[in-house]
This record gives sequence, C-alpha cells and structure tokens, in this order.
Amino acid sequence: MITAVDLFSGCGGLSLGFQKAGIELLAAMDNWKVALDIYRENFDHPVIEQDLKDEVGAIKIIQKILPEMIIGGPPCQDFSSAGKQAINGNRANLTYNFANIVCDIKPQWFVMENVPRITKSQIFKDISKEFLRSNYGLSSIVLNASLCNVPQSRSRFFLIGQLGGKQNALVPLFKKGLASKPMTVRDYLGNRLNLDYYYRHPRSYARRGIFSIDEPSPTIRGVNRPIPPNYKLHSGDPQDIDLSQVRPLSTIERSYIQTFPDSFKFCGTKTNLEQVIGNSVPVNLAYFVASTILKYIKEEDYYEKLLLFNFEKKFALSKC
Repeated sequence: MITAVDLFSGCGGLSLGFQKAGIELLAAMDNWKVALDIYRENFDHPVIEQDLKDEVGAIKIIQKILPEMIIGGPPCQDFSSAGKQAINGNRANLTYNFANIVCDIKPQWFVMENVPRITKSQIFKDISKEFLRSNYGLSSIVLNASLCNVPQSRSRFFLIGQLGGKQNALVPLFKKGLASKPMTVRDYLGNRLNLDYYYRHPRSYARRGIFSIDEPSPTIRGVNRPIPPNYKLHSGDPQDIDLSQVRPLSTIERSYIQTFPDSFKFCGTKTNLEQVIGNSVPVNLAYFVASTILKYIKEEDYYEKLLLFNFEKKFALSKC
C-alpha cells in the first residue's frame, strides 16, 4: 500500500478520497485550527498544526514519516476567479512552499490540486521548472468534477509528479476514465433533498441564482446566503417556479454535493463550516485522481514485469 502525507489538508476531502482509493494516509498538516478540529474527528492518523511557510519545520516532520507520496492543495484564493485574482499574492506563494517541500523530501509521487487559472501564473512556470530539475515526470490535467462522479460543475487542476517518470504519462488514463455525461444532483442524491430547485447566491445579479437538481450543481463556494426577499428571476433561471418555495441548500446538504459521506462529522460555527466545506476537494474527485494513479502504477508494474519476463525468456533461449 502506498503511503501519503496531506499538506494544506483542510478538513480532509483530498485525504478521504485517497484513503478510499487504497492509499494509506500517515499524517495531515494545516495551519487552520477550524479545519483541523474537523479532520481530527474523522481520521485516526496524526493531524499536525503546522505553518507550511516554515518549510524547514515541515520538512523535519515529514522526514520522520517518510511517505511515498505527498498530496495537497495550496490555498487557491489568489488564483481563483471568485477571488481578487492576485496571482502572485501571499497565498499564491504557498504554492512555492509546497513545491520546495516536495523537492526536498523527494517522495516517489506528489499530487498538487488547484484552480485551472494557476496555469497562467509565473508561479506555475517556476514550480514546474523546479519539479523537472528534481527529476519528476509531470502529468497535468484539468478535471470537471461532474465527469468524476461528483454532482457539481467544479473545474480543478491537478499536477501529478512521478520521480523518474515520463512526461504526461497519466493523461490518457485520466481522460479514459471520465464519464460520458455530467452527473446531476438527482443522479447522485435522488430525491433526498426533497426539492427540485434551490438558490445559490450569484457573484453578481447579472448571473442566474436558481438551479435545478436535474443539472450539476454550480461550484460550492465558501459563501451561502438566503434568497433575497426582492429577488427577481434572471433570464437563465427556470421561469415557471414559485420563488416562495425556493431555498438555499443547507450546510450539510452542501457537504453532500462535495460528496462527503453522511458519516463524516462536521463541528463548528455555520460560517466556518460553510468555508471549510466550500474550500474542500470533493471526496469523489479525489478518489478518481487517486484510483487513476493506482491503476497507472498497477499497469506500469505489469508491463515492467512483462518486459523483464520476455527478456529473461529470450536470454534463456539464446543459451540453449
């Protein structure tokens, strides 16, 4: 079983998906106590409160654990289209910290998650060069969560590195595993929500705010507001609905859209929980990524053994 450490773990969406796929989590690190309290409620391995800007301190801890894989999603707000788009801001710099830690530890594998916009930043160019100098074969892909067993249109970028691996080796396998059509909320939850339409607060009133469960949910964000009393239907909203019957999804319902299981325990204030859930990697998206990597490893191991077998067979015949 491959072992891993999760950096910038949040409440554990990435960890849980990787764990479900069959990767053993040895530890998690973050500097956000709110998220770590939730993580501790749901996992048995060590959960370490650590400022990952302190690379030396983090490296000392990880060196004692010696994972085969480092996973993590450095905070993406500075890259996000929902944020201020300061692609070289302070939180964006944490991506450098992630890369520096990986390249010092040199695990066999790493997985970095972020928003697609990171690929347009100087930071991404810099860390890619750093990974290549450290002899990592890199596979990069943008995944729409709705094609990965998640009822949500959430695009996320993944950079996967294999020490001594080939460039873009995993991309075909990722593409092969995608669903043929997006998953809707009804596909995933059936009628559990006891509604057909719900409100999701738009970033501006030039955008729609009412969504059907017969489509993927829009991206779950860290903000969840009630429908304004004076809300007027947008042209993109369903037009034949009674607004008095429409409500936003509850906090726990939003965790279901993020594919956290019913058994996952959330503790804390509503405001904190909305942010923790919105910041999470959907569990099933993490599972898709982890299981694809494991499938690649299994196939790679098979072909290596096949080549070795054929070589040994040819060598034995040549001696006859």
